[in-house]
Amino acid sequence: MVEMKVNKLISSKTQLPYSYYTLPYCRPKTIQDSAENLGETLMGDLIENSPYEIKALVNETCKTLCKKALVDKDKQKFRVMIEDAYEVNWIIDNLPAATRYQSVDGQSFTYAEGFFVGLLQQGKYYIHNHATIELKYHSNPEVYEGYRIVGFEIEPRSLVQLTAENPNVAGGFESNCDVSTPFELDGHSEIVYTYDVLWIESEVRWVSRWDSYLKITGGKIHWFAIINSLMILLFLSGMMAMILIRTLHRDITKYNELVTEEEKQEDTGWKLVHGDVFRRPAYSTLLSVSVGAGLQVLGMSLVTLIFACLGLLSPARRGALLQSALLLYAFMGSFAGYGAVRFNKIFESGEGITEAITKRSKLTTMMTAFLYPGIFFIIFFILNLFIWGEKSSGAVPFVTLFALVILWFGVSVPLVLIGAGLAVNAEPISLPVRVCQIPRQIPEQVWMQNSIYSSLTGGILPFAAVFAELFFVMSSIWQHQFYYLFGFLALVLVILLVTCAEISIAVTYYQLTSENYNWWWPSFFGSGTSGLYLFIYSVFYYSTRLQIDQFVPSLLYFGYMFLASVVFCLLTGSIGLVGSFFFVKAIYGSIKVD
Repeated sequence: MVEMKVNKLISSKTQLPYSYYTLPYCRPKTIQDSAENLGETLMGDLIENSPYEIKALVNETCKTLCKKALVDKDKQKFRVMIEDAYEVNWIIDNLPAATRYQSVDGQSFTYAEGFFVGLLQQGKYYIHNHATIELKYHSNPEVYEGYRIVGFEIEPRSLVQLTAENPNVAGGFESNCDVSTPFELDGHSEIVYTYDVLWIESEVRWVSRWDSYLKITGGKIHWFAIINSLMILLFLSGMMAMILIRTLHRDITKYNELVTEEEKQEDTGWKLVHGDVFRRPAYSTLLSVSVGAGLQVLGMSLVTLIFACLGLLSPARRGALLQSALLLYAFMGSFAGYGAVRFNKIFESGEGITEAITKRSKLTTMMTAFLYPGIFFIIFFILNLFIWGEKSSGAVPFVTLFALVILWFGVSVPLVLIGAGLAVNAEPISLPVRVCQIPRQIPEQVWMQNSIYSSLTGGILPFAAVFAELFFVMSSIWQHQFYYLFGFLALVLVILLVTCAEISIAVTYYQLTSENYNWWWPSFFGSGTSGLYLFIYSVFYYSTRLQIDQFVPSLLYFGYMFLASVVFCLLTGSIGLVGSFFFVKAIYGSIKVD
């Protein structure tokens, strides 16, 4: 026997999953839930057994599953589910049921997860009460592997079933599936569920069985996205080469020449602010915490993608990707604590202060451990209350919420403290110039030199480097499409990191040449504003690609996209600031300062 399990009902229109047995489908005698991991729970997966009986390599035709009465309450559930375009999800041998869609030219096809509950046509509701289950199997006589399932396709149909009594079959009656009249919901008081089973031999081996599922339309678009990102990177690299090789080399040569006292007084440019370039910025503790949080996200992203590219996060392991990301985020708390306190010590070193380091480091450590994780958890908890109010299976149980709190306080916070302790005991980064006690007056800046303008302009390029691939990622999340092209995603991430560092360095250099030494925050937001453009893009995606028209699903979408935008801002901003810091340290270490 081949066991078929049922999963949640999903809809890209509401984003609220529900249990399969929310609708009046045929039930087994005893419903058993499959063990779930943390990722499956957070995704709202609810995998249960089913009454379908499928025998290995045995074809079935019009096999009756059950007959159920349709009361007004059941009909209303069907109407709502059909209007909201809900899809049914089945699982056999860890393969999800998929509907096959052929291209217009017939040369290619794609898989869509699950199949629709029914259809709404001309004001009438039609229920998919019959399914042709097509199972593909592979066997290699030369290398004995047995018979392995390598494909699971569904062809749903709506049929008015004519039944006749037959004591020799299960249920005491059998159905006639030859009737071509579709099953219209409002015209019947009972519904009969039937199914066919078709076994087809396939040349696809078991190790390659996910390839068909992961075949996404627009493969050329993926390559276009990579080429687009590489062109942006080459453009920025060329611009940085112009700065470093020509302009910057000329400035350093000029500043290191022996000059007279009169020539010293006529000096202009970034050398004049050497006594203020490492001055503590406003809200320096928040800046340090933001850098630490960004480094934590960076560490989690890199390790997760490495595991995924190595095949350790197989799509067959449901929820493994999300669970791994959460665990790695908690374990990267040491990166956050170390990075935040390390930057805090840089500000202290620039002022020549040592007594205040411990006090300010404690505040930085506490904020790193609780500020951003606390914001994320509070927003997630509020959104979960709305999901719970809708009685959706996507609502995270309080037991799981408690487990997340334990993961936060029991793993992440101690690791933040350990990382912060290592940073406090580490030797401070030596700075090439000292900070003057009296701040230098900043010359009046033209509007193009304004920090807000330069930051908003700088954030466009990092976002442009990822926006094409971002479309596929968001389609996977919000439209339930298959996406496991982690090789593409890893390459885009590397391009993004280099782009962020280069654009922030350019923004910083442009600001220092105008004798404005307040470069810390602009260098962070020079690439960090890409998070703002991500949120703007999410609004565009909502209005053009999604059909969400209800309050709670809209709130969930914008709530989660806000969190994603903040995370993206922290990631890109921290990379930009770290790159700018080492750039500034290098150029001021290469000139002679009296």
